[in-house]
Amino acid sequence: MDRFDAMSVLLAVVDAGSLSAGARQLRAPLATVSRKVADLEQHLGTRLVVRTNRGLALTDAGRAFVAATRRILGDLDEAEREAAGEYTAVRGVLHVTAPIAFGERHLLPVALGFLAEQPEISLRLMLADQQISLVDEHIDVALRIGHLADSALIATRVGAVRRVICASPAYLARRGTPGRPEDLAQHDGISFQGFATAPESRYRRDSAAFAVEPRPKLAVNTTNAAIQAALADLGIIRVLSYQVEEELRAGRLRVLLADFAPEPLPVSLVYPEADPLPLKVRRFMDWTVPRLRARMSGIDSLGT
Repeated sequence: MDRFDAMSVLLAVVDAGSLSAGARQLRAPLATVSRKVADLEQHLGTRLVVRTNRGLALTDAGRAFVAATRRILGDLDEAEREAAGEYTAVRGVLHVTAPIAFGERHLLPVALGFLAEQPEISLRLMLADQQISLVDEHIDVALRIGHLADSALIATRVGAVRRVICASPAYLARRGTPGRPEDLAQHDGISFQGFATAPESRYRRDSAAFAVEPRPKLAVNTTNAAIQAALADLGIIRVLSYQVEEELRAGRLRVLLADFAPEPLPVSLVYPEADPLPLKVRRFMDWTVPRLRARMSGIDSLGT
């Protein structure tokens, strides 16, 4: 039995939540995945996982073993990267993550230029709107929007984005322009999962009605769908300024209640603390930080 391979399979199964989901993630037959987990349990002489109605659950021994496995495979990955020369030469695979829309519009163009300058670097760019663990997913650099809570990460600020509410000129001509947050109660709103935000952060507290929302006219599950509905004059949306940058500049959408908006959110590049820092990460930061700051300088003023 290849223990490292079996440990990797176990982590995939645990992270995916079931044997079948782990098999799909690994693109391996379910029988193979199940056998490798069973072989590992037989080798250890104890049960690691148990099946439940909701998928898999770890036993006490399983929780301890999975935690140790993450450390061991992480150390192995680090040793392989060092042996491959990532600390003495700009080469290897660079794993980067960012929110979907920001990654597509701003980070990807900068990263493509970096790849052109660094022929021995391969980039794996993971775009996802949920926050990804840098340690668990072996991410080298992440772009984060918002205030950072993890003090174990090294952060470099590259700009800021604003939380804005906006609507099309045609909608406002038909329904009127709200002058204060409480006026939103008389308007139609377009809701989506992306702005599940605590009410106290929606408006500054100098408004007595900071928690008032438009009447829900349409609910969708993607930012782009909400923006398209707003462009179709359906109602008011709440987004981040970079998500409607082109629409605001072209006048297809107008920002509302800018005087009541909360403070801008910082945009940062973060990476785990390491000594020494792999050269590929250092060069990526050196290339990306000034170029993102230049791109972000045009976004900071949107929504004011």
